Amino acid sequence: MEWAWIDLDNAMLTIPPADMKRTKREKLNGKAHYIPLAKQAIAILQALRPLTGSGRYVFPGARSTLRPMSDNTINAALKRLDFGEDHVSHGFRAMARTMMAERLAGIPDTLVEAQLGHGKSGPLGSAYDRAEYMEQRRAMMQTWADYLDQLRVGAKIIQLHSKAA
Repeated sequence: MEWAWIDLDNAMLTIPPADMKRTKREKLNGKAHYIPLAKQAIAILQALRPLTGSGRYVFPGARSTLRPMSDNTINAALKRLDFGEDHVSHGFRAMARTMMAERLAGIPDTLVEAQLGHGKSGPLGSAYDRAEYMEQRRAMMQTWADYLDQLRVGAKIIQLHSKAA
C-alpha cells in the first residue's frame, strides 16, 4: 500500500488498476478499486504517518524502504505471535469474508464481494451492473471495524441456534 493511494480527509484508499490482480488489458484500461476506510483505519494510518509517511510505502521493507514489506515478514510475525503454521497473511481476507457473512447479519454478499475487489459474475459481468455500493460499503466497513474492536476488548459470544436444536 502506498501513501499516495490514501486520502485521509475522505477516508478512502484508491488502488490503481495497474496494481490490482487483473489481466494485462485490465491493468492498462481498468478502473481503480476504491476502498472506504473506517474511522479506526484512519486513526491507525494517522498514527503511522510520522513513522513511514516520508516514504512511498505505508509498510516499507526492513532492508530497503524502496520496497514494501514482504508477505514473508508478515507471515513470520504471525508465527512469532503464535498463530501457528496454518495462518498466513492472505488468509485474513478469507477470514474477513467468512466472518462478515456469518457475524454481521444483513450484509449482502454483493457488498463484501465489491469491497474485496472481486469482479461481478454472470455472462455480462459489469457490462450492465456498474454499481459500486460506496455508501453501503462505507457503513459495512465501519460495522466491521466496530465488531473487531468488540472482539479486541472481549465481545459477547454470538451463538446461533438451529431450529433442529
